[in-house]
Amino acid sequence: MSRRARWAVVVLVLALAGVVALWPRTPDPDPVPPPNGSTGQESNARTKSPEDVLLMRNQAALRPCPRGEGGPPRLQGVQVTCLGDGERLDVATALSGRVLVNFWATWCVPCQEELKVLDAYAQQPGAIPVLAVLVESKEADGLELLAKLGVHLPAVFDEADAVRKAVRPRPGLPLSYLVGADGALTEITDPVVLTSVEQVREVVG
Repeated sequence: MSRRARWAVVVLVLALAGVVALWPRTPDPDPVPPPNGSTGQESNARTKSPEDVLLMRNQAALRPCPRGEGGPPRLQGVQVTCLGDGERLDVATALSGRVLVNFWATWCVPCQEELKVLDAYAQQPGAIPVLAVLVESKEADGLELLAKLGVHLPAVFDEADAVRKAVRPRPGLPLSYLVGADGALTEITDPVVLTSVEQVREVVG
Protein backbone atom coordinates (compact mmCIF):
# COMPACT_ATOMS: atom_id res chain seq x y z
CA MET A 1 0.00 0.00 0.00
CA SER A 2 1.37 3.42 -0.99
CA ARG A 3 1.93 6.23 1.51
CA ARG A 4 -1.02 8.13 0.00
CA ALA A 5 -3.35 5.12 0.45
CA ARG A 6 -2.27 4.64 4.10
CA TRP A 7 -3.01 8.30 4.88
CA ALA A 8 -6.42 7.96 3.24
CA VAL A 9 -7.24 5.01 5.52
CA VAL A 10 -6.13 6.96 8.63
CA VAL A 11 -8.24 9.97 7.67
CA LEU A 12 -11.27 7.73 7.06
CA VAL A 13 -10.92 6.02 10.48
CA LEU A 14 -10.59 9.38 12.26
CA ALA A 15 -13.63 10.72 10.43
CA LEU A 16 -15.73 7.71 11.45
CA ALA A 17 -14.61 8.07 15.07
CA GLY A 18 -15.69 11.71 15.05
CA VAL A 19 -19.10 10.85 13.65
CA VAL A 20 -19.65 8.22 16.36
CA ALA A 21 -18.57 10.62 19.10
CA LEU A 22 -20.92 13.36 17.89
CA TRP A 23 -23.92 11.11 17.10
CA PRO A 24 -26.87 12.00 19.40
CA ARG A 25 -27.65 9.26 21.88
CA THR A 26 -31.24 8.29 22.65
CA PRO A 27 -32.14 8.01 26.33
CA ASP A 28 -32.66 4.60 27.87
CA PRO A 29 -36.23 3.39 27.35
CA ASP A 30 -38.63 3.74 30.25
CA PRO A 31 -39.36 0.51 32.13
CA VAL A 32 -42.48 -1.29 30.99
CA PRO A 33 -45.26 -0.47 33.47
CA PRO A 34 -47.22 -3.25 35.17
CA PRO A 35 -50.46 -4.36 33.51
CA ASN A 36 -53.30 -1.83 33.36
CA GLY A 37 -50.82 1.00 33.77
CA SER A 38 -50.52 0.41 37.51
CA THR A 39 -47.36 0.64 39.57
CA GLY A 40 -46.14 -1.66 42.29
CA GLN A 41 -47.06 0.96 44.88
CA GLU A 42 -50.60 1.14 43.51
CA SER A 43 -50.89 -2.64 43.67
CA ASN A 44 -49.89 -2.60 47.32
CA ALA A 45 -52.39 0.18 47.94
CA ARG A 46 -55.15 -2.11 46.70
CA THR A 47 -54.56 -4.50 49.58
CA LYS A 48 -57.56 -4.02 51.82
CA SER A 49 -56.91 -3.02 55.42
CA PRO A 50 -58.96 -4.47 58.29
CA GLU A 51 -60.82 -1.15 58.40
CA ASP A 52 -61.66 -1.49 54.68
CA VAL A 53 -62.95 -5.04 55.22
CA LEU A 54 -65.08 -3.87 58.16
CA LEU A 55 -66.56 -1.10 56.02
CA MET A 56 -67.38 -3.59 53.25
CA ARG A 57 -68.89 -5.94 55.82
CA ASN A 58 -71.19 -3.17 57.01
CA GLN A 59 -72.11 -2.25 53.43
CA ALA A 60 -72.90 -5.87 52.54
CA ALA A 61 -75.27 -6.14 55.54
CA LEU A 62 -75.47 -9.92 55.35
CA ARG A 63 -77.93 -11.88 57.42
CA PRO A 64 -76.37 -13.67 60.43
CA CYS A 65 -74.75 -17.05 59.94
CA PRO A 66 -76.96 -19.77 61.45
CA ARG A 67 -75.50 -21.64 64.40
CA GLY A 68 -77.13 -24.87 65.44
CA GLU A 69 -76.12 -28.32 66.61
CA GLY A 70 -75.05 -31.39 64.72
CA GLY A 71 -74.79 -30.89 60.99
CA PRO A 72 -73.06 -33.12 58.42
CA PRO A 73 -70.61 -35.42 60.27
CA ARG A 74 -67.96 -35.08 57.56
CA LEU A 75 -67.92 -31.29 58.03
CA GLN A 76 -67.73 -31.21 61.81
CA GLY A 77 -64.60 -29.39 62.94
CA VAL A 78 -64.10 -27.58 59.61
CA GLN A 79 -63.51 -23.92 60.45
CA VAL A 80 -64.67 -21.05 58.24
CA THR A 81 -65.22 -17.30 58.65
CA CYS A 82 -68.71 -15.86 58.81
CA LEU A 83 -68.75 -13.03 56.27
CA GLY A 84 -71.49 -11.26 58.19
CA ASP A 85 -69.53 -10.67 61.41
CA GLY A 86 -65.99 -11.92 60.73
CA GLU A 87 -66.20 -14.57 63.46
CA ARG A 88 -64.84 -18.08 63.06
CA LEU A 89 -67.26 -20.98 63.29
CA ASP A 90 -67.59 -24.70 62.72
CA VAL A 91 -69.33 -24.89 59.35
CA ALA A 92 -71.29 -27.97 60.42
CA THR A 93 -73.15 -25.87 63.01
CA ALA A 94 -74.32 -23.59 60.18
CA LEU A 95 -75.71 -26.60 58.30
CA SER A 96 -77.92 -28.06 61.00
CA GLY A 97 -81.20 -29.42 59.64
CA ARG A 98 -82.28 -29.04 56.02
CA VAL A 99 -80.09 -26.41 54.33
CA LEU A 100 -79.26 -25.47 50.76
CA VAL A 101 -75.52 -24.78 50.54
CA ASN A 102 -74.08 -22.97 47.52
CA PHE A 103 -70.38 -22.71 46.60
CA TRP A 104 -69.41 -19.61 44.62
CA ALA A 105 -66.46 -17.40 43.68
CA THR A 106 -66.10 -13.76 42.64
CA TRP A 107 -64.77 -14.73 39.19
CA CYS A 108 -67.73 -17.06 38.48
CA VAL A 109 -70.21 -15.17 36.28
CA PRO A 110 -73.10 -17.71 36.52
CA CYS A 111 -72.70 -17.63 40.31
CA GLN A 112 -73.74 -13.98 40.42
CA GLU A 113 -77.19 -14.53 38.93
CA GLU A 114 -77.66 -17.69 40.96
CA LEU A 115 -76.86 -15.84 44.20
CA LYS A 116 -79.60 -13.32 43.43
CA VAL A 117 -82.07 -16.14 42.77
CA LEU A 118 -81.12 -17.89 46.02
CA ASP A 119 -81.45 -14.65 47.96
CA ALA A 120 -84.93 -14.11 46.54
CA TYR A 121 -85.88 -17.71 47.37
CA ALA A 122 -84.59 -17.43 50.95
CA GLN A 123 -87.02 -14.58 51.60
CA GLN A 124 -90.06 -16.60 50.50
CA PRO A 125 -92.45 -18.08 53.09
CA GLY A 126 -91.57 -21.69 53.85
CA ALA A 127 -88.05 -21.47 52.38
CA ILE A 128 -85.34 -23.61 53.94
CA PRO A 129 -82.12 -21.87 55.05
CA VAL A 130 -79.53 -21.07 52.38
CA LEU A 131 -75.80 -20.75 53.12
CA ALA A 132 -73.39 -19.29 50.54
CA VAL A 133 -69.78 -20.52 50.73
CA LEU A 134 -67.15 -18.24 49.17
CA VAL A 135 -64.15 -20.09 47.70
CA GLU A 136 -61.15 -19.29 45.47
CA SER A 137 -61.52 -15.57 46.22
CA LYS A 138 -60.53 -12.88 48.69
CA GLU A 139 -62.82 -12.05 51.59
CA ALA A 140 -62.93 -8.34 50.74
CA ASP A 141 -63.72 -9.05 47.09
CA GLY A 142 -66.55 -11.36 48.10
CA LEU A 143 -68.08 -8.76 50.42
CA GLU A 144 -67.75 -6.09 47.75
CA LEU A 145 -69.51 -8.23 45.15
CA LEU A 146 -72.34 -9.21 47.49
CA ALA A 147 -72.93 -5.54 48.30
CA LYS A 148 -72.93 -4.70 44.59
CA LEU A 149 -75.41 -7.49 43.83
CA GLY A 150 -77.64 -6.56 46.75
CA VAL A 151 -77.45 -10.14 48.04
CA HIS A 152 -77.79 -10.51 51.82
CA LEU A 153 -77.65 -14.28 52.22
CA PRO A 154 -75.84 -15.73 55.23
CA ALA A 155 -72.37 -16.47 53.88
CA VAL A 156 -69.07 -17.94 55.02
CA PHE A 157 -65.55 -17.58 53.66
CA ASP A 158 -63.71 -20.87 53.16
CA GLU A 159 -60.20 -19.51 52.61
CA ALA A 160 -58.56 -22.96 52.86
CA ASP A 161 -61.17 -24.62 50.60
CA ALA A 162 -61.60 -27.10 53.45
CA VAL A 163 -65.35 -27.51 52.99
CA ARG A 164 -65.10 -28.56 49.35
CA LYS A 165 -62.18 -30.87 50.15
CA ALA A 166 -64.33 -32.59 52.75
CA VAL A 167 -67.31 -32.84 50.38
CA ARG A 168 -65.13 -33.86 47.39
CA PRO A 169 -67.46 -32.53 44.69
CA ARG A 170 -67.13 -32.45 40.93
CA PRO A 171 -64.90 -29.68 39.50
CA GLY A 172 -66.42 -26.35 38.57
CA LEU A 173 -68.66 -23.62 39.94
CA PRO A 174 -71.37 -22.86 40.82
CA LEU A 175 -72.04 -25.90 42.94
CA SER A 176 -75.01 -26.56 45.22
CA TYR A 177 -75.83 -29.23 47.79
CA LEU A 178 -78.94 -30.05 49.73
CA VAL A 179 -78.23 -31.00 53.33
CA GLY A 180 -80.82 -33.42 54.70
CA ALA A 181 -82.21 -33.50 58.22
CA ASP A 182 -79.88 -36.46 58.88
CA GLY A 183 -76.81 -34.49 57.75
CA ALA A 184 -76.47 -36.26 54.39
CA LEU A 185 -75.32 -34.10 51.48
CA THR A 186 -76.88 -34.49 48.03
CA GLU A 187 -75.43 -32.61 45.07
CA ILE A 188 -77.92 -30.69 42.94
CA THR A 189 -77.16 -31.58 39.32
CA ASP A 190 -80.45 -30.91 37.53
CA PRO A 191 -80.18 -28.05 36.94
CA VAL A 192 -76.53 -27.27 37.67
CA VAL A 193 -77.29 -23.53 37.78
CA LEU A 194 -80.47 -22.42 39.51
CA THR A 195 -82.02 -19.64 37.46
CA SER A 196 -85.40 -19.08 39.12
CA VAL A 197 -87.08 -19.24 42.51
CA GLU A 198 -89.41 -21.90 41.10
CA GLN A 199 -86.43 -24.12 40.26
CA VAL A 200 -85.10 -23.77 43.79
CA ARG A 201 -88.47 -24.76 45.24
CA GLU A 202 -88.53 -27.85 43.02
CA VAL A 203 -85.05 -29.09 43.96
CA VAL A 204 -85.51 -28.61 47.71
CA GLY A 205 -88.94 -30.32 47.62
